[in-house]
Amino acid sequence: MTRRDEDRRVWPPAPVPAWQDFRAGQGQGPDTLPLPLTTEPPPPPPDPRGHWFLLGVGLVLVATALLLNGYTTDVVGETHPAPAAADTAPPSPALREARQGEAVLNTAGPLPVSAGPSARTIALTFDDGPDPEWTPQVLDVLRKYRAKATFFVVGAKVAAHPELARRIVAEGHELGNHTYSHADLSQVPGWRLRLELSLTQRALAGATDLHTTLARPPYSSTPEAISTPQWESIRAAGTQGYVVVLTDLDTKDWSRPGAAKIAAAAIPPRNRGAIVMMHDSGGDRRQTVEAVELVLKELVPKGYKAVTVSQAVGLPSAHQPADTAGRFIGSVLNLAQRAAEAFAGALSWVLFAAGALTLGRLLFFAVLAWMHAARNRGGKRRKGRAPAWPAPPPVTVIVPAYNEEAGIQATVRSLAETAYPGEVEILVVDDGSTDRTTELAGALGHANVRVIRRPNGGKPAALNTGISQAAHELIIMVDGDTVFEPATIGHLVRQLADPAVGAVSGNTKVGNRGGMVGRWQHIEYVIGFNLDRRAFELLDCMATVPGAIGAFRRSALLALGGVSSDTLAEDTDLTMALCRSGWRVVYEEKALAWTEAPGSLGQLWRQRYRWCYGTLQAMWKHRRAVLERGPFGRRCLGYLAMFQVLLPLLAPVVDLMAVYSTVLGDPCRWSRCGPGSSWCRP
Repeated sequence: MTRRDEDRRVWPPAPVPAWQDFRAGQGQGPDTLPLPLTTEPPPPPPDPRGHWFLLGVGLVLVATALLLNGYTTDVVGETHPAPAAADTAPPSPALREARQGEAVLNTAGPLPVSAGPSARTIALTFDDGPDPEWTPQVLDVLRKYRAKATFFVVGAKVAAHPELARRIVAEGHELGNHTYSHADLSQVPGWRLRLELSLTQRALAGATDLHTTLARPPYSSTPEAISTPQWESIRAAGTQGYVVVLTDLDTKDWSRPGAAKIAAAAIPPRNRGAIVMMHDSGGDRRQTVEAVELVLKELVPKGYKAVTVSQAVGLPSAHQPADTAGRFIGSVLNLAQRAAEAFAGALSWVLFAAGALTLGRLLFFAVLAWMHAARNRGGKRRKGRAPAWPAPPPVTVIVPAYNEEAGIQATVRSLAETAYPGEVEILVVDDGSTDRTTELAGALGHANVRVIRRPNGGKPAALNTGISQAAHELIIMVDGDTVFEPATIGHLVRQLADPAVGAVSGNTKVGNRGGMVGRWQHIEYVIGFNLDRRAFELLDCMATVPGAIGAFRRSALLALGGVSSDTLAEDTDLTMALCRSGWRVVYEEKALAWTEAPGSLGQLWRQRYRWCYGTLQAMWKHRRAVLERGPFGRRCLGYLAMFQVLLPLLAPVVDLMAVYSTVLGDPCRWSRCGPGSSWCRP
């Protein structure tokens, strides 16, 4: 045997296990399979379990990435400012003191201590950043006028753009804590408030090696506008060691009233000092950038100093060095967030591509199916088709059966009462059944039915026993729970008149359509399998002749060594081997067979698990086909790899994203993005 022959060999001829009650006088000539006298069935293929662990770990990682990305992009745990409501209860002495005080609050004691900028001192503050588009423009304007400012940053954005946080610090500006996901601290429980502030500190440590002692609650404004819930959150932040910074002048630049109006709202009256609130993120901030230049152009010549909040009120620097552990944890957090964001973005594109491929496949296969049906109607199924048989050739039908007492008689009766005019030999191979399958199969009294009993060795071994005992060249294989239409055998045999055809796939229908599981499988069989096999014939890359109904040439099967037990999907394995050997495999839509589909989700799961894993085994076994001449390897294996391996692997992720979007998504989110929100994205 040459090296080329070895490469093309699909598998070594497998010995067929022992059988019993075979036809008297049947010999073992050169066209029969070897029949060693052994009673040991082949060991079943191992049941892999490691993939469940890998699947579980993968889904946990995907869920974690989606939750982290959802949290940082304000999808998970999103909060919004509470509707304004009048405070009917009298304010506490501490709240009254805060409302009457300055914008910088220290709430560590029983009563707040406040401070404000001195005259001709302005502390520009920018919330919601850093933003890759607008923050650099704001920094450029500040550098132009040698002004300093305080940036109350969102931790999630620091993690996404650490280089901007580092630039803010490097140019002498100050950082403040504006929570991690821009949550309204007055609406969240205490643990969430602490988490929001703590995560931002970690993000700052990972990006700049610094912590900050300043904090500004989202949706806050001037001291006199503090509500009772806001005051509670301010006090809670104070207990965490923060100095809370409100504002003297709220420019409301988020409403984009125009650069001139924003600048006018930012200029203190009568040479007073002021803390000014603006935004460098959360939407289009072009007007804000223009307003900053207008403010500095007007105030700097008047002797105003543009400084940080700490400098404006005489406090030491808000920046504190982070320890080694804090920097490491912060770096990991920032990296994890960026990875989660990249993964979510990539996953969105992958799912979009998967949807486009699936739709494209459906349309392409629908066109091919229409062409196939048109050829059948016109009698031009294949170019150069062989003439019809001069006389109906004899046929052997093999029925492998294991514990099929419920349906074996219906199967045998449909075969024995066929309308096919030629000779039909029916071999029922009982593969060690423990019920009354053998008795019931032989009780019908049909002369052309023979029951062969053998020890249990699996379906491939039973089929090989039938092939060895078949008296005719044309062989039809049918499952023990499948019923043929009277004309089915004739339609199958008709296609084998073409000497290039080695196998014919019939048209399987679901017989037990009761219940939702049965109905869905009926739709799948009619639309999915039927559509696919029409297209596969035209593409010359049939992947599977189903075990429920298929016709073969015995000589082709013998040349391959029979039906292999190497995989869980022996029908797919056999079909691929025939295609690699140069045989054409076609589909006959008129050859109808009614089979019993799984009736419960548990049975369906076990069947599909066997199909999927067996298909993977067959693909791996025949992987060299992609390097061989002919279209089968590249078309069939490429199609299976894309649509039955890669895309199905995304199915759990799609389900996870569906649950994630349904449970955690907010379909009304954009309806709240009006001019009153400073956090809605454009």
